[in-house]
Amino acid sequence: MQDTLSRDARLALDLALTIRHDGNGGVADDLADPAGLTAWVHAHPDTVPYAAHYVADGADLAAVRELRAAVRALFARSVRPGAPSSADAARLPPAREAVERLNAAAARTATVPVLHWADGVEPAVQQRPVDGEADLTAALARAAIAFLAGPDRQRLRACHAPRCVRYFLREHPRQEWCKPSCGNRARVARHHERHRRAA
Repeated sequence: MQDTLSRDARLALDLALTIRHDGNGGVADDLADPAGLTAWVHAHPDTVPYAAHYVADGADLAAVRELRAAVRALFARSVRPGAPSSADAARLPPAREAVERLNAAAARTATVPVLHWADGVEPAVQQRPVDGEADLTAALARAAIAFLAGPDRQRLRACHAPRCVRYFLREHPRQEWCKPSCGNRARVARHHERHRRAA
């Protein structure tokens, strides 16, 4: 990924990428249970102020998984006219419902803008929860909204290598896959298909 990738873009993409290929022809879900969500939040310490002490419960898991479905639905819409990820293309909510879910989740915590301006750096605005406690789902929804409304969304693509279910941000105009191993798998599959047809 490019060094200029915003925190919001990285967080939204990382949330969508909790659905991944399992290495055996299926799909793995990193958020299959509360322990998985707890580990994911710990791996993303800037998500919410209390991330280091966060412990997910069933309600948190359900809310984040619902939000993730909305994010993946809007990612699928963003890559049109290309095909969406094969992981969940048939199970995603309609775009209108996904937008409603995203907006409802973002509204779960009221925030105010806070200006930060240290010597020698450009001023920056950070959204701070009004009551001091950010809701995880709201923080993730706000990151997804910022990404989807920002310039990085134009680079969003679905990887169409065999068995890959990931989304990625294209770094150069000819990039077709999320990582080199997916490109290798796609080339091998095309090679085998050509030889099968010729035989």
